[in-house]
Amino acid sequence: MDDLTLVRDHTIYSCVMGSRAFGLATEASDTDVRGVYLAPTPLFWRFEKPPTHVEGPRDEEFSWELERFCELALRSNPNVLECLHSPLVERVTPVGRELLDLRGAFLSRRAHTSFTQYAKSQHGKLLADVRVHGAPRWKHAMHLLRLLGSCRDLLRTGRLTIDAGPERERLLAVRRGEVGWAEVDAWMTRLAAESDAALDTGPLPAEPDRARVEDFLRRARRASAA
Repeated sequence: MDDLTLVRDHTIYSCVMGSRAFGLATEASDTDVRGVYLAPTPLFWRFEKPPTHVEGPRDEEFSWELERFCELALRSNPNVLECLHSPLVERVTPVGRELLDLRGAFLSRRAHTSFTQYAKSQHGKLLADVRVHGAPRWKHAMHLLRLLGSCRDLLRTGRLTIDAGPERERLLAVRRGEVGWAEVDAWMTRLAAESDAALDTGPLPAEPDRARVEDFLRRARRASAA
């Protein structure tokens, strides 16, 4: 079974991500599709295992095998967690619905570390652009601000919301380069500090519910084998 067949025939969940899911799309925005496929269990009974991820078959489409997806979500990988909370669901099977029902099991205070590390990496790239070109890539700055706000709100409320919400117009102004870098950088610093402050006072558990996720994965594998 080739990789693209896995995506075509065994996807349990797919959604639109990127600017369209964040409420920040423009006429030029791509349609980024992310998905999860459940590789048939018999494919694991051989030396060559099924792939952990597949690109395609459509442009801007990327999918993870269910086990890999769950591993990353348990580590609070920002891209994977946000995929579970997209408002633009493209396809969902009964097994995919079970995965979505587990969204809360993946959430923990680990998100502070994973989101912060990712943000620091992206902020470093923006600073390099400012040094070399005199300005950052404004689209990337906009997305980093949205991510930082999403992290802060997750830690404060225990709920992950990826839509830009009331900050939409201000974020789009950043994208258009209408907000100076000093103001944008200060905004990022404030959001990061607010996330730090929310870490110990918010409702999230210290660790995700790994046992619940593992039970789901075991049942999905067993059903596939049958």
